[in-house]
Amino acid sequence: MDEHEFLAERFEESRAHLQAVAYRMLGSSADADDAVQEAWIRLSRTDGRQIENLGGWLTTVVGRVCLDMLRSRRSRREESLEARVPGDDAPAPVLGPQPGSDPEQQALVADSVGLALLVVLETLDPAERLAFVLHDMFAVPFDEIGRIVDRTPAAARQLASRARRRVQGVDRLPDPDLIRKREVVDAFLAAARGGDFDALVAVLDPDVVARSDGGAGAPTVVRGAVSVARQAIMFAPFARSAQPALVDGAPAVISITEGQRFSVMRFTIERSRVVELYVINDPARLPELDLVVLND
Repeated sequence: MDEHEFLAERFEESRAHLQAVAYRMLGSSADADDAVQEAWIRLSRTDGRQIENLGGWLTTVVGRVCLDMLRSRRSRREESLEARVPGDDAPAPVLGPQPGSDPEQQALVADSVGLALLVVLETLDPAERLAFVLHDMFAVPFDEIGRIVDRTPAAARQLASRARRRVQGVDRLPDPDLIRKREVVDAFLAAARGGDFDALVAVLDPDVVARSDGGAGAPTVVRGAVSVARQAIMFAPFARSAQPALVDGAPAVISITEGQRFSVMRFTIERSRVVELYVINDPARLPELDLVVLND
């Protein structure tokens, strides 16, 4: 048996597992088949003798392929075939055993995969979906997931945690306290955008502290409502392009330039006033933030 035949045999041993991973990632049997086939193509072009853990290597490759497919799907604003409304020409989701299919694959695909779960997964960011599926469903370590999404293991853990909360429905009910804090953030942005100095001072605690971390040297610190309000007006362009967000569950705003995160401002709010502002524009830190962009 030559090396190609050996790799093909080993690949077939992993096919059912890879198919299950890809289906949970993509929600489409056809897309899952494409992802698994792409994994085989990449394996066939690789020196298999250099791969110590072939199963783990293949899972990682399928994860990367699925992540690219999800990002492409989102950029084209395409909905998943299995999530379309009844009556269109999309094939039905594979939710149970299919005649003539491999029994192990039937079990893997049918196990814990329902239409409701697929619909919820469709609401996740691609990186969140990958972290949740690979870790919670297939026990892939966060250090491996981090390499796939180009983030640290800690950031990958945050992605999975955020996805898990959404799947479990924790994020479905609005937090009244968070709503009040967001109103304070909205008032801050409105005052900054309009150059309203008095309104800015009114929304800031008299002893407010503003820190800025640009990644070069020690963070800069500004103290006091008057000084922070003056700085906020100077950075009015940031306020005009800012979008509301959550960073580590705290209210924040994010500025996006040419599709990339440019700066994040996190707010600490007490008694309906801003007591701390933390501006992060260090390019090395921005991708690692546990950040959720909210609707305006």
